[in-house]
Amino acid sequence: MEAAAVPAEDPADDAGDTGAQTPAAQDGAEAPAGAEDGAQDGAPDGAEAAAVEDDAQDGAEGGAEAPAVEDGAEAGAAAPATQGGAGEAPPGLSEAQAELAAQKVERERIARRKAERDGPVEAGAKLSGTAADLLAAVRAVEGGAKPPSVYFDEGPAAPRKAASAPAPRTPAPVPAHAPQAADAATVEAVRAVLARGGAPEALAAPAAAALGDGAAAELADNPWRLLAVPAVRPAQADGFARALLGSEAGPGDERRTAALVGWLLVQAGVKGHTALEAPVLEKALAQYGVPDPAGALELAIAEGSVLVFHEPLGPPPAEEDAEQPVRVLVGLEGPAMAEESLADGLARIASTFEGPADWEPAATGPGAELIRAVAANGLVTHTGGEAARAEPLALLAAARERGLRACLAAHAAGGPDSVTVAGLLSGAEGPGRDADGRFALDLLVVLDAPQLDVETAAALVESVPDGARLVLSGDTGVLGSAGAGRVFADVLAARTCPALVSRTPDPGPLGELVSGIGIGELPQVDAPGKEVVIVPVRDAGEAVHRAVQLVAESVPRAFGIPADSVQVITPGHGGSAGTRALNSALKARLNPGPGRFGGFDPGDRVVHVPAPGRALPARVVSADAEGLHLDRAGARVVVPKELVESQVRHGWAVTAHQAVGTRWPAVVAVLPGDAAEGLSRDWVYTAFGRAERHLSVVHGVDQALPRAVAEVLPKPRTTRLTGLLTALAASAREEPQ
Repeated sequence: MEAAAVPAEDPADDAGDTGAQTPAAQDGAEAPAGAEDGAQDGAPDGAEAAAVEDDAQDGAEGGAEAPAVEDGAEAGAAAPATQGGAGEAPPGLSEAQAELAAQKVERERIARRKAERDGPVEAGAKLSGTAADLLAAVRAVEGGAKPPSVYFDEGPAAPRKAASAPAPRTPAPVPAHAPQAADAATVEAVRAVLARGGAPEALAAPAAAALGDGAAAELADNPWRLLAVPAVRPAQADGFARALLGSEAGPGDERRTAALVGWLLVQAGVKGHTALEAPVLEKALAQYGVPDPAGALELAIAEGSVLVFHEPLGPPPAEEDAEQPVRVLVGLEGPAMAEESLADGLARIASTFEGPADWEPAATGPGAELIRAVAANGLVTHTGGEAARAEPLALLAAARERGLRACLAAHAAGGPDSVTVAGLLSGAEGPGRDADGRFALDLLVVLDAPQLDVETAAALVESVPDGARLVLSGDTGVLGSAGAGRVFADVLAARTCPALVSRTPDPGPLGELVSGIGIGELPQVDAPGKEVVIVPVRDAGEAVHRAVQLVAESVPRAFGIPADSVQVITPGHGGSAGTRALNSALKARLNPGPGRFGGFDPGDRVVHVPAPGRALPARVVSADAEGLHLDRAGARVVVPKELVESQVRHGWAVTAHQAVGTRWPAVVAVLPGDAAEGLSRDWVYTAFGRAERHLSVVHGVDQALPRAVAEVLPKPRTTRLTGLLTALAASAREEPQ
């Protein structure tokens, strides 16, 4: 297809010169790929690679692009990965803690190192070998410069791709509880054990937080428990173990194999899996030198550190004595139990509905079909694009007109009639809870359902009272959740409740473009109002330059859209045209300043990440000893000083995972040459679909864009929810009436 080239001298004159078709092939893709999104993708091709692949995707699909949101936040331009003082502080009294407590969601956070802020140890200073590598890993991960999995040794696994984007959005989930700050005595005891093994003392606080009371004794007895620290990789834990245990530390040590099993499942969770097939896990263990992978997995199952599940494959055999084929799945307790709780909760909602409502919608009009379905069923799914969101709104209005207590919840901040999922769960928004602890409502409509991970979805569904109605609505083409699971897709695949597909198309050239991408095509669209514009570039430097021109000059002049309403979206945080580089350039142009508080100045556009998978647009108001004061959609929020580095990043440029659930009048999608390998159909669909009136595509990926749209599908996730829902539905049918 053809592209409308914009003259380099003044991209704005033709802020969309000649009608813009969708991006076509352009020259100038020279850098190695590696910019990846801020919330993890699903598993890469090949399930075994999903467990151990070195280039953890930023979020969710986290998913979790997950994802996407990155756990660390830089101050202004990214600092070198080895600089000190980039760690995160414990959630403490932050909004994240309140949300996690309310949701009962047990998520991993990179352990806070507030104790190190007073006297940070410079990476590489007086350290060498394993100790220096460990410290550099921690600094890089906590500073947001590298995803944790970039530091995980793969042994003979598949060749890694260059990956500059931090992983989720993306903090890695843990088997049990999210780590909390440890007391000073525990940290000191851990520091002494680390010193004996030659590990940097900067690991003391995160290790103590991850392992809890008795962490020092646990590390001394089993040095491989150091893998509980997100920045640590197996090769580094092996070095630490050899220093402590000497010749006793071998590749087949039961302590090592047990730690590796858990670590591999945690990494799978980062990529969106809730479980892994047993042969996949055994192959991954073999790649790390475990001499008896099957025996190691059996031991982990016997000790209860992981759970095993047998999932039937296909329908039951016709002959009674025939054996039912199954696949054996292994998972950690947290996501496994959340998935089962979610399945039970969805079945409960569907079964406790007492029959059709005594109200009838109009025969026609927006949402009429959805209203009829919800009137007669307790659980309903609804799919469609941006224009289809009018149908759940019509349902909400109809329900309220008939006296039902109805609530509409979205992933990000919605309109005046909606709340956020996080706010609803925490009690900060919505109708509150009844005496039984469940939502005081008769109908809950959840928009952006693809962004639900299993733990959030389980907490949400558990809170819906018996007899109430639940509608899950969303666009199946967007990036998936930042956390583990593929809840919406699994519910749709189970076919255990009515599933409505909206026939309302997204209007105009932008709607035509995004709809085409959704079916794997990159159509040439007629854009007489310059709704879509292509800006070809030769390299990443030119991409940054043109993006700044578009935001600051071209789009405001050509379309009357102020710069504050133009959002830049790019595939990754790192690289020459990632969010760090773009935000640095955009700040210099739009709000120059010395970065008086952690790299931020009043007036800066920022993204606030109060919890994994949530990226909330905000603006800096002021800063004082209490922390950074933000204006977030009219609400004043104070981010404590010790959490600023981990929860706030500049927001003129974001990743597509961070942009999910929000739309802007104008979007500038930046696709530099080194982003080619980070593109996929769902990424392009999500990024281009964030624009309401105008889309400029700064295009330097040559044929990678149409190829990604046509061929690069969302990466699969291994989950159990579909099978659980199907089994529950079959069991319900077999029960005597």
